[in-house]
Amino acid sequence: MKLRPLADRVVVKPLEQEEEKRGGIIIPDTAKEKPEKGEVVEVGPGKLDDTGKRVALEVKKGDRVLFGKYAGTEIKVEGQEVMILREEDVLAVIE
Repeated sequence: MKLRPLADRVVVKPLEQEEEKRGGIIIPDTAKEKPEKGEVVEVGPGKLDDTGKRVALEVKKGDRVLFGKYAGTEIKVEGQEVMILREEDVLAVIE
């Protein structure tokens, strides 16, 4: 992927949620909720602190993360839908 995030931003590929069928009802794609889990595919170099030193990010490439439902910006790169988030929008790393 030719996308390099800046500062404290990360590029996350959303993971599709398992489809649930209850009582034979199929939910259309337009009514499904946005995924809140994803895999980090790229990370930025980190944020500059007050003294000008670069602070490395806590998440790294390959981490599976949880993020807020309405966090980040969705874009399409090379046919793949990805999200660009600030590190502060990442809620947790799934271990």
